[in-house]
Amino acid sequence: MSSESVEPGHGHSPAAWTAVIIMLVAFTIGAVAFFFDAPIIVWAAAGLAIIGLIVGWIMKRAGYGVGGSKYTPKGH
Repeated sequence: MSSESVEPGHGHSPAAWTAVIIMLVAFTIGAVAFFFDAPIIVWAAAGLAIIGLIVGWIMKRAGYGVGGSKYTPKGH
């Protein structure tokens, strides 16, 4: 049996963490605004979620994604 494991990355990078945190904040704001019937804030939160996606993509292109030049994998 071989114990060799190849991990595909699964988002353990600064780019992924940043994007996910921004989007979690956006969805939290959107959910609270939806509860209080504030549609403008709901749409602003949706825009923030898209911005989180774009920030993650930009950081990946800048080398902070899995396999990027500025990314250093951490041991588990």
